[in-house]
Amino acid sequence: MNGFLLDQKSPPELSKIIMGNVKKRRKELKLSQIELAKKSGVSFGSIKRFENTAQISLQSLIKIAIALDSSEEFLKLFSQKKYSSIDEIIKREK
Repeated sequence: MNGFLLDQKSPPELSKIIMGNVKKRRKELKLSQIELAKKSGVSFGSIKRFENTAQISLQSLIKIAIALDSSEEFLKLFSQKKYSSIDEIIKREK
């Protein structure tokens, strides 16, 4: 096993899901890759590569999220405590 729990996705799987979500959002907003590049300040080549390989720098991904009006989702990353059991939740609320 590769160190991930059975129900967790691997980094490449997560990258592909994020890539698909970005592409879907771009199309919903009726933006071409060139238009997204201009709006985000990320090069057209980087956007094209991202949509083909799911590889991009975090900084560029954040710029794209801002251009697609989705930056709030980045602020939510790692912000919520994860509980391992219902007992842990109940103890927290007391």
